[in-house]
Amino acid sequence: MALDITTILTAVQDHALASGYFDDVNGHEPKSAPGTGLLAAVWVEQIGPARGGSGLASTSARLALCVRLYTPMTQQPEDAIDPNLMTALDALMAAYSGDFTLDDRVREVDLMGIYGDPLSARAGYLTTGGAEYRVMTITLPLIVNDLWEQVA
Repeated sequence: MALDITTILTAVQDHALASGYFDDVNGHEPKSAPGTGLLAAVWVEQIGPARGGSGLASTSARLALCVRLYTPMTQQPEDAIDPNLMTALDALMAAYSGDFTLDDRVREVDLMGIYGDPLSARAGYLTTGGAEYRVMTITLPLIVNDLWEQVA
């Protein structure tokens, strides 16, 4: 079986777009300022065997995606920046919990971290393209069944 990364990335982008919170969703980490409004970007962070989740004939994988939410630091009122960002984050966390298999594209979203770090998000600040953003970076761990054949 081959990793269908395009389909998986598209499914994650579709979750963000379907939430209605984002002005734009990129399938890559932006190299320039992503713009105004609430934005999201999705890219691959890490891949490796899902320890304890593979059989004797094939290796299942833990594919961790990075989903980063961006909002400009210059917007007003400043007190609304974190609540708006957290509302969008909450919608995505609910979507990942509710669509546990990304419409049967993966075995599961590793919500509780059985095979590594769990679904989580970390707040921060980022300057890119000369603009400052408040960000929430989500680690989205996905388990993909029987990805690599084991041959003696």
